[in-house]
Amino acid sequence: MAGTVDTTTRRRAEYSTDASNYRVVPDVVAFPASTDDVVAALEVLRELGVPVTARGAGTSVAGNSVGPGVVLDLSQHLHAISTVDPEARTAVVEPGVVMSSLQRAAVPHGLRFGPDPSTQNRATLGGMIGNNACGPHAVAYGRTADNVVSLDVVDGRGRRFTAGQGDPTFADVPGLAELVRENLALIRTEFGRFGRQVSGYSLEHLLPENGSNLARMLVGTEGTLVTVLGATLDLVPTPSAPTLVVLGYPDMPAAADDVPVLLRHHPLAVEGLDARLVDVVKRANGPDSVPDLPDGAGWLMIEVGGDSPAAARAVADQIVAASSAIGSAVYPAGPDATKMWQIRADGAGLAGRTPAGEQAWPGWEDSAVPPEKLGDYLRDLDALMARYGVDGLPYGHFGDGCMHLRIDIPLETSGSVLRTFLTEAAELVAKYGGSLSGEHGDGRARSELLPLMYSPEAIALLEQVKALFDPEDVLNPGVVVRPAAVDTDLRRPAAQMVPSTAPIGERGLLGSGTLRGPAKKTGYAGFSFAHDHHDLTTAVHRCVGVGKCRADTSAAGGFMCPSYLATKDEKDVTRGRARVLQEAVNGSLVGGLTAPEVHESLDLCLSCKACSSDCPAGVDMAQYKSEVLHRTYRGKLRPMDHYALGWLPRWARLAGIAPRAINRVMSVGWIRKAVLWAGGMDTRREVPHFAEMPFRTWWRRGYATHGVPGLAHRELPGRPVESQRPRVVLWTDSFSDSLSPSVPQAAVKVLDAAGYDVVVPDEQACCGLTWISTGQLDGARRRLSDLLKVLGPYAVNGIPILGLEPSCTAVLRSDLLDLFPDDPRAAAVAGATKTLAELLTDPETAPAEDSGWELPDLSDVTAVVQPHCHQHSVMGFGADRSLLADAGATVTELAGCCGLAGNFGMQKGHYDVSVAVAENALLPALREQGEGDEFIADGFSCRTQAVQLEGVEGKALVEVLAERLPRG
Repeated sequence: MAGTVDTTTRRRAEYSTDASNYRVVPDVVAFPASTDDVVAALEVLRELGVPVTARGAGTSVAGNSVGPGVVLDLSQHLHAISTVDPEARTAVVEPGVVMSSLQRAAVPHGLRFGPDPSTQNRATLGGMIGNNACGPHAVAYGRTADNVVSLDVVDGRGRRFTAGQGDPTFADVPGLAELVRENLALIRTEFGRFGRQVSGYSLEHLLPENGSNLARMLVGTEGTLVTVLGATLDLVPTPSAPTLVVLGYPDMPAAADDVPVLLRHHPLAVEGLDARLVDVVKRANGPDSVPDLPDGAGWLMIEVGGDSPAAARAVADQIVAASSAIGSAVYPAGPDATKMWQIRADGAGLAGRTPAGEQAWPGWEDSAVPPEKLGDYLRDLDALMARYGVDGLPYGHFGDGCMHLRIDIPLETSGSVLRTFLTEAAELVAKYGGSLSGEHGDGRARSELLPLMYSPEAIALLEQVKALFDPEDVLNPGVVVRPAAVDTDLRRPAAQMVPSTAPIGERGLLGSGTLRGPAKKTGYAGFSFAHDHHDLTTAVHRCVGVGKCRADTSAAGGFMCPSYLATKDEKDVTRGRARVLQEAVNGSLVGGLTAPEVHESLDLCLSCKACSSDCPAGVDMAQYKSEVLHRTYRGKLRPMDHYALGWLPRWARLAGIAPRAINRVMSVGWIRKAVLWAGGMDTRREVPHFAEMPFRTWWRRGYATHGVPGLAHRELPGRPVESQRPRVVLWTDSFSDSLSPSVPQAAVKVLDAAGYDVVVPDEQACCGLTWISTGQLDGARRRLSDLLKVLGPYAVNGIPILGLEPSCTAVLRSDLLDLFPDDPRAAAVAGATKTLAELLTDPETAPAEDSGWELPDLSDVTAVVQPHCHQHSVMGFGADRSLLADAGATVTELAGCCGLAGNFGMQKGHYDVSVAVAENALLPALREQGEGDEFIADGFSCRTQAVQLEGVEGKALVEVLAERLPRG
């Protein structure tokens, strides 16, 4: 092979599971560089009798992209789009092409690929072919099978051929024609009974009346008959004026009852959405993340098209009139419709937790029945779930009768409940003439249940088909034919608890004895993981494998996952790291949280926290990394950069004794490089410039009070002022104080102009950010405990706290709560802490009407704006965005990390990745700036990255506002 072959423990851990409940550790993971590589690998593996599983993005929910032996990752190199033919309306692609990449290639021709699963921005076409993926628009365009012209394949016997249609002899597969001829009646009565019957093999396509279409039959065979090397696909015209109708109903079954009537109006999509799923989004991302919706406990999302917006609106009105909905709303193409489709796209991750916060699992996430039976089926399924005492958030492709549902079946200890529930659910779907799977395939989750849906004769026929293509069972064994049991190889029951309330033992896992030191005071060894039942294992199993972290979502404002966008390696993506952590708490493959595989996996995590907001499952890899470092090095000698960078506020205070001398010494090249090298940092970096007068020194010396130390803000010498103005605590973090004092100085000016009295506490209040990012959680707790003593009294008395450095502000809004979950002062401080834009725009804290405050005019400002990752993830950038727009600024808002990410880009071994991340958005935008344009970034690290890599000096938003305040 020209590609790479990897047998390392870490790599095998990354590929041991997909988006399913199952864990099958491969012996080898291979990355073919070409189709010739694939053919060569398959030939060798066939001769050796080694099982092989082809894999794309690894987003399979049924466990059909994990397997023993060898996993072939076809996504890394086989992603060429050979042709897009606008005349024939076809495209020729390799199996690793991401579906959204094909869409981008087809759009200039007014075309698109019809099926569009919610994972389309990372799902590969090879995987879609393997599962017969559908997506919302299958109502209009059909399944993947309906859009395949031909397939270039290799079967389990080593035969390479092009599967097409119109050859009833099936010359490439001897014996297939005879098998079809002998079973015509069986195929006609049991296969292809309705559109979403995906379970088993779709043998109906082999019938003469269906064109003897071998290509379509092979779609959905889950890699058990052939390995796809390439495909010729049909394309369809892009709808010109899509409009979204949302209909509200008393419950989800009532919504399903309405579907048959609405299908008569030929919609492009008909999706169901449980109201509780929308509530999850509101809680996670705020009420503005969801448009105003009609009344109801469940909704139908119906997309219609037309030759013009008016024509589409007319169809929308007809659908509203024909429905029995209790409420309706119509959204033309735009922000509100986009928000609704994003909620739908994130359904798999959002539904990973029930409203009660319990983990919900796939397994029965893809059942389908004829659409006219969907309402009754859902009622019976609700009754079955009630009998088992389980819950879930239903959504899905109601127009096709396909329903997605993750259920909080208790998998922590065994799969016994899963087995009995799945068996009864399969019997129920069979009662309604339905299918175990509507688009995800059977995989390891449902293959064993096929006899409940098909007759013994049909099951025997599936086995005979398998024997014609793969008699030695080397292609994805254990799936469809001769299946593994549904409760075999389950991932979750094998994981050990790692409670945050227990001492840390060997390998970073559970220890004996009692908690000590700061941990004893709070009752938690590291982070509390209160949102995950105080269990790190539960936390890392938030990752359900949907793989959104593999997609570049920057065009839609997403920040996740910067390291993966730079390296394109599963090792460096949130999901890959989560898989290694899951293996670590399992302990049988990776030797605990202190194992080298864990640290190798986490090494290039920037701790940007983007996954905590962008991942629909709420994975927070920055927190997990900090916890792992804490458990690994607590009480032990740490890497030198943990002291050099993790104790930066301490060094900054010491540098404040003689900042000029230190800056002068650090300007000498060989000294700077020696200091950086000794501190575990990259010698290509610069040492930060320490302020000659830190802000707190500036404040104490009275520079904000007419040069008279000791006066209150706005107090004149000899003339005490009884102020009625609202007070604001200006919290100066270590970065703003020692490295960027111009930022808090500007804040004093803006707050004064806005009618606030500024309070700067006498005591230093460090948030411990650098201790957190280096996993020194005991040190972080000590500093945050001191901070609560300083800021707590203000917060509990309702005085807002202004944070200037986004990463430090985010600590008070998130990490503080997790480190002190039982301290009411922590909740008070978190609630009181705001960004400048939040302070000025929140009705509760905004300047009073009689304050005389007018937002400075920024109409002369053209700027590149870099939101800080932690602000994006924790506070959000909406208030800043609105403030800049109201001020009239012309901005280019970047999405994605700057690449420095606090200590990450400074650490030895990270420089090249740091620069590569910066090249995703920041550096190109700075190079394209016009003369006189501003670079606005509240994050000190963002401004540092810009000046060190591109020589561009940045300003915080408050500095830009302060410069344009009225004079006088």
